[in-house]
Amino acid sequence: MFEIPPFVPFFLAALLALSLRGWPRALVMIAVPLLSLANLWFTPVGSYGQLVLMDFQLEFFRADKLSLLFGYLFHIAALISVIYSLHVRDTLQQSVSLLYAGSALGAIFAGDLLTLFIFWELLAITSVFLIWARRSGRSYVAGLRYFTIHIFSGLLLLAGIVFYSRSHGSLEFTYIGLEGVYGWLIFLAFGIKCAFPFFHNWLTDAYPESTPTGTVFLSAFTTKVAVYALARSYPGTELLVYIGATMACFPIFFAVIENDLRRVLAYSLINQLGFMVVGIGIGTALAINGAVAHAFNDVIFKGLLFMSMGAVLHVTGKINGSELGGLYKTMPKTTVLCIVGAASISAFPLFSGFVSKSLVMSAAIAEGYDWVWLLLLFSAAGVFHHAGIKIPYFAFFAHDSGIRAQEPPTNMLVAMTIAAVLCLAVGIYPQALYQLLPHEVSYSPYDVTHVLTQLQLLFFSALAFVWLNLRRLYPPELPSVNLDVDWLYRRLLPGAVRHAVAGAFRVDARLRGGAVKAVERLLDSVSAQQRAGGILAQNWLTGSMVAGVALLLGVFLLLGLVG
Repeated sequence: MFEIPPFVPFFLAALLALSLRGWPRALVMIAVPLLSLANLWFTPVGSYGQLVLMDFQLEFFRADKLSLLFGYLFHIAALISVIYSLHVRDTLQQSVSLLYAGSALGAIFAGDLLTLFIFWELLAITSVFLIWARRSGRSYVAGLRYFTIHIFSGLLLLAGIVFYSRSHGSLEFTYIGLEGVYGWLIFLAFGIKCAFPFFHNWLTDAYPESTPTGTVFLSAFTTKVAVYALARSYPGTELLVYIGATMACFPIFFAVIENDLRRVLAYSLINQLGFMVVGIGIGTALAINGAVAHAFNDVIFKGLLFMSMGAVLHVTGKINGSELGGLYKTMPKTTVLCIVGAASISAFPLFSGFVSKSLVMSAAIAEGYDWVWLLLLFSAAGVFHHAGIKIPYFAFFAHDSGIRAQEPPTNMLVAMTIAAVLCLAVGIYPQALYQLLPHEVSYSPYDVTHVLTQLQLLFFSALAFVWLNLRRLYPPELPSVNLDVDWLYRRLLPGAVRHAVAGAFRVDARLRGGAVKAVERLLDSVSAQQRAGGILAQNWLTGSMVAGVALLLGVFLLLGLVG
């Protein structure tokens, strides 16, 4: 095998996808992640594709255990997403999706910050086309907001790189930490892409506005690149523990009241990112393994949930919980596959979420973060409510909406089945994943205490959901638009600008009106002097006129001498 940077085959396939049609294009799109994954599997640890640019060492392909695990993950995600989107006949969307996956691979295998920046920006550029691919007014404006925020993240990263290079004389992409201005600038750049609190709305705003297939691609790559970047450059940064705990908790409240089921999953995605960020912040070998393992599993089970909701949207044209229900009657396969994803994200024993979420929570207890552990426990119960129960319940069971939709296309079912099998395989045999993790740690998730604790948590969470529903206390699914932090720039800022502009126009109108009135009064005064009895209407003597002209000339001469 050749040590080819994994982004190269994806970029070449994207170019081919522009010119091919039908089954040849489908064959290329399926073959690329498989062949590239095979090449990567046999690639030894090391640095390849080195280049010297202006005394800086650039590395386009650095393979170690951390980057290789994300590389395997992104190839699997690309394969599943490609299969899921085979029915799409949008050439641009299919080509851009390969460029997007290739950009993510280029970012995680970058050995230097400049290479990382190039792929960081390519991620933003390619992903926004997946949002615009829906070709609606809402997707267009959401894409603009998304693009603006991600370009800002790139500018912060570039500024941090400049300061870092001047401080270290190197561009190596390694541990950075919160030291100096460069550390904070790069930290914020990574935080925006990781959907830190107050920077998260690009995700919940834009992802649900993409196409059914585009959202599946989007859910797999952008945020996980940011998680990888944090794990590479900020492990053990305690601030991340508290940021991650906040991320794990606050989306629960918004997800419970949200009607758009894909937006519920977008909030759930932030919730799961919180577990990863906590693990990176703790920084021990067990915690880093937990963060990376959960990133791996999240791409699969969250992708499965997005695929199931995308299938519902594809066949019904609806995605609001208030408009769905009873679909299990005509979509039984999709229902079962969705339940597998729901069980996985809820961390049921024998499902993938159980074997990775426990790593992070065990590390939190081991390092004395008791309150953080309690917050993670609360968020684990919350995610069972909004993703484990709410998604399948309101889409397939809640009430009979009268919709009699058929199962989605076969390629969609195949992709969902692959993801479901992986969820079960990793949950039943977690060692297959554990041996790929960056650190050698002995850990078994299936001890009696952990299994019983998790089952009790899930049982009482389900009991609470049933009780709230019977008491009619659970927030109903209502047609509405829920805003959180994005209220600042979608309501407050535009309103303030409108008021400021309106005020400026009012001041301008008053000034113009005053000036017009002043000129009118001046003209009236001059006209009055031209009427009978006015100064300008009188007969002037020639001598007086000469004397007046001489006086004016004298004034001008005096002013000239003074000047």
